[in-house]
Amino acid sequence: MLIEALTPSLAEPETSRPDAEKVLAGDPVHTTWNVEDDRGLYCGIWQSTPGKWRISYDEWEYCRIHEGRSIIAGDDGSQLEVGPGDAFVIRPGFTGTWEVLETTRKDYVILVR
Repeated sequence: MLIEALTPSLAEPETSRPDAEKVLAGDPVHTTWNVEDDRGLYCGIWQSTPGKWRISYDEWEYCRIHEGRSIIAGDDGSQLEVGPGDAFVIRPGFTGTWEVLETTRKDYVILVR
């Protein structure tokens, strides 16, 4: 198909956790439905249970939150609290933490260069 609604039914869910050395609080469990994987372009749905972990981005990512609340905090002192309806971009070079306050579900588009 050349056009589809983005739903979890389009992909098998993959379950993961952040690397243990990156976890700062809780026991976050991630579920990812990766719908698109084409030459460094990824698109799908991601969900995480509460917890906090270190993040470091080499890729560009666009996100739109559908459920839950999270705080993304940069090592540079920046902070973004996001909830349902919020959209944002994380650019390559960003380092900091992702804290899921309430189980969060987002759509994502990732570009790896």
